[in-house]
Amino acid sequence: MGQPQGTGPVRARDAERTRAEILRVATREFADKGFTGARVDEIAARTSTTKRMLYYYFGSKERLFVAVLETAYASIRAAEQEVDVDHLDPERALRRLAELTFDHHESHPDLVRLVTIENIHRAEHIARSDNLVRLAKPALEVLSRILERGRAAGRFRADVDALDVHMVISAFCVFRTANRHTFNTIFDRDMLDPAARAHYRAMLGDLLLSYLTTAP
Repeated sequence: MGQPQGTGPVRARDAERTRAEILRVATREFADKGFTGARVDEIAARTSTTKRMLYYYFGSKERLFVAVLETAYASIRAAEQEVDVDHLDPERALRRLAELTFDHHESHPDLVRLVTIENIHRAEHIARSDNLVRLAKPALEVLSRILERGRAAGRFRADVDALDVHMVISAFCVFRTANRHTFNTIFDRDMLDPAARAHYRAMLGDLLLSYLTTAP
């Protein structure tokens, strides 16, 4: 016998769509208003569900915020895994990975806001997520492979590890997005001006390679 209508795969798909919609709306709510300012009532009102169902899927506001953070981090980690850099020479591979991060942060400003908000809360929500720790590994593994190839070829200095490089890339990309408005107000320069995009994108790669190819 076939499954009754509204059960099995159909119900599972509906549940996934509802959960995805809640996460999409919650991402914007948390990014715009912070963890403290965000309201579960508002998130429920802007989705095709109820506050009761929202708690059914996520349990609490805190767990919803953790799920939002996990989704945001998973997005950039997935992008890093999709790019094929193993066939490129180490310099080009590193530049390509930096460009990917540059592009992703620019097109996902909510990620930058969420990370900033979580730092205000001293990473107390991330600390509750085993998934977020697990998601960090692939990014460092890709960078480690590139650095190892560069060192083996005598091109990269040996006193820099993958986490150092990840920090430099993140610092550049996050600053450009997170500080856009204050930087523009103080210095009258919009770091996200499309006319300057290629310049900053190339600058990031140049900075990394200049440092990595300089003898300690």
